[in-house]
Amino acid sequence: MKVSGFTFLRNAQKLGYPFIASIQSVLPIVDEFIVALGPCEDDTERRLRELAVPKIRIIPTQWNERIQSDYSVKGFVYGQQKSIALFNCTGDWAFYLEADELVHENDLPKIRSAMERYLDDRRVEALAFDYVHFYGNANTYAWSPRWYRSEARILRNTIPAWGPEGLFFVVLHTHKKGRYPRAAHTGATIYHYGWLKTSTQRKAKRENNARFWGATGQFVDSAEIDPQVVKPFTGTHPKTIQGWLPPADGLFKANPNHQLTARERKHRLMLRLEKRFGWQFEKKHYKLVA
Repeated sequence: MKVSGFTFLRNAQKLGYPFIASIQSVLPIVDEFIVALGPCEDDTERRLRELAVPKIRIIPTQWNERIQSDYSVKGFVYGQQKSIALFNCTGDWAFYLEADELVHENDLPKIRSAMERYLDDRRVEALAFDYVHFYGNANTYAWSPRWYRSEARILRNTIPAWGPEGLFFVVLHTHKKGRYPRAAHTGATIYHYGWLKTSTQRKAKRENNARFWGATGQFVDSAEIDPQVVKPFTGTHPKTIQGWLPPADGLFKANPNHQLTARERKHRLMLRLEKRFGWQFEKKHYKLVA
């Protein structure tokens, strides 16, 4: 069994992504790691090359700077770059990690075992993970229907799949129709650190997303979140991220006087229904088959 890892990067250092820690977290279980690297104005490329890891293969790419005006699909340029990396993978499985996502070293045997278990099971086109979204500081995570709780991140690399947007993958069922992949769950977790950026980095990311994702609206302070959404994290962080994590003391303090948005009020109701009836209000970009 051969396993590929892949991601795409551009100005990851400037935008505050722990991309080195992300790649290092998965290197022990992949045979190659493909990076689609767009033109950078920071030290992203230099830091990648200084790793001097033969498994890492860098594919220089060009980003379509006209994407905002010419395409209405949000995140399409991100999907293009993600797909370029995927199409350069040569493994039986292709493991996608975004630049702010990591796997814990304790989960590596579990992930490897899942890939081996389902290698010859053609019903399974992808493997899914649970998610922890850290928010505000390393001691806190966010939990509500707004924050996706599971996602498919490993794809069988012998199926016609691509990334039409930045968040998920589609299998081309026919040349006219696509669908989400059929997936089994690995039993492992992906740790997402995208909300631990400084205010400067968050503003820079928002400006970048406004160009390539179509994000709108004003910049919002991290404290402006429903206080019921933030939860204490009591586990351990992956070893590769520990040197990157900003110092933290206690639970991140949301504004106790935060005015709930209509969306947040809706999510509070959904959480109450989940607790009472055991329902799950979550969007899955895969179909669980095993």
